Formats: sequence, structure tokens, C-alpha cells
Amino acid sequence: MLSPDTPVPLALLLVSLAVSAIVAARYFLSSGLFAWMTKRMRPGLYDGKGRQIGREIRWSMIAALIYGTPAGIVFWGWNHHGWTLLYTDPTAYPLWYMPLSVFIYLFVQDSWFYWSHRAMHDKRLFKIAHAVHHDSRPPTAWTAMSFHPIEAVTGAIVVPLLVFIVPIHIAMVGVVLTIATVMGVTNHMGWELFPRRIVHSPLGNWLITASHHEKHHEDYRCNFGLYFRFWDRVCGTDRGLSKRITAPYPAQTASDAS
Repeated sequence: MLSPDTPVPLALLLVSLAVSAIVAARYFLSSGLFAWMTKRMRPGLYDGKGRQIGREIRWSMIAALIYGTPAGIVFWGWNHHGWTLLYTDPTAYPLWYMPLSVFIYLFVQDSWFYWSHRAMHDKRLFKIAHAVHHDSRPPTAWTAMSFHPIEAVTGAIVVPLLVFIVPIHIAMVGVVLTIATVMGVTNHMGWELFPRRIVHSPLGNWLITASHHEKHHEDYRCNFGLYFRFWDRVCGTDRGLSKRITAPYPAQTASDAS
């Protein structure tokens, strides 16, 4: 606990560093877990990628510091001054609002990511910033947070800004961050975690999994979304699923993978 007498700049610095450490720990736990799963379920998939993974971890640590800074400032402001629309009383809003707020946050995140990500593929921005992420060829479970600082800033500001605009229960923020973490890692693993009945279902036609995002890393001009295929479909940038990616079910035919 910080003393009430702690100077505000020092308090903000300490809280931001603490949140950054939590973000870094979350990265190592989630990416480490799915890297371990990859080693067990897809032996040899990451062979020869030690240098790439080391580079991904270094960029991710910088990104963790960038993600933790605005989150820490917002957390301090909420805890000490009630700046935000975060709430802890589950009766403050109808219970049905909790899952709705999660969807709102995910959809806004997805929309911002689609358009900012698509902009990052402008030749100038790509060379300056986004090339760092695409240096992972193909991506691994450690790629999810491997961003240039400029790109990390575009991702780090969304949820901290939303808590000033859209009310959300603190536990639902945890749900949003958990979904973001799991989907970010599993979409970069290089193999499909989810079974065929989900990936090739009507629901799967609107959700992004590794099969869909891997296609983006193969062909940079398509599949820009984060969670949902909505904007890709609306804007004509959806190119279906990767035919290369391995999956936890019997070998796919070309028609299955399209």
C-alpha cells in the first residue's frame, strides 16, 4: 500500500511499474503455458526458433511496460479519486449488463484493432513499426505481445480510455483481459487449438482463431481483425483460413481449409 503522503508523480510511477510487472508476468505465464502445450502436442514446431523467440520476448517486455503505464495510472485514479466508471457493486447495474459490457469492450477493441492494424500496413507505418511483429515468420506462442513501441501504444490505450466512457464491473475487466490474453496467444501459436466443429461452424465463421490469423501472417493484405471477422467481412478483407496451419484434428482437405 502506498502512503497517503507519497508524492503523486512517485505514486503514479510505482503503480505503473507494478502493473507493468503484472502484465509481464501474465505474458510469461500465458505464452509459456501455450508454448509448453505446443511442445507436447506439436513436437518440433518451434525447432530452430530460439533466436526469434528471444527477440519476441525482448520486444514483449518493452510492450509490457507500455501497456502497464496507462493501466496503472487509471487504476490509481480509480482507487484514489473515483475517476472512472469502473464499479464493484454487482447491483449497481442489472446483472444482464455484465456480459453486455464485456461484449461492448471486445467489439470496440476489435474495431479499433481492425482499423489501426490495417493502417499499420501502410508501407511507411509498416516499415517504422509493424514490421517488428511480422518479423516472426511464422509466429509462435511468444509473438502475441511482440510489438514496436508505437504499435504497443495503439493497443495499450483502448481499455484505459473505455473505462471513462462505458461502465464495467471490475470482474468483467478481468474477463476482457483474460479473453484478450488467451486469444492473442492462441491465434499466434502456429496450430489450431479449437476443434473442427467450432472452427468450421456458423459461429466459427464470425470468430477469429489461429487458422484465420495465420492467413494474415502469410498474406499481409487480409484478415486484420482481432476477435471477430465482422470488419473483415464488411470491408472485403476476409480471405478465409490458412491451408498450412496444423490442427488438432485429422488432415484437412483444401476445401475444408478455405
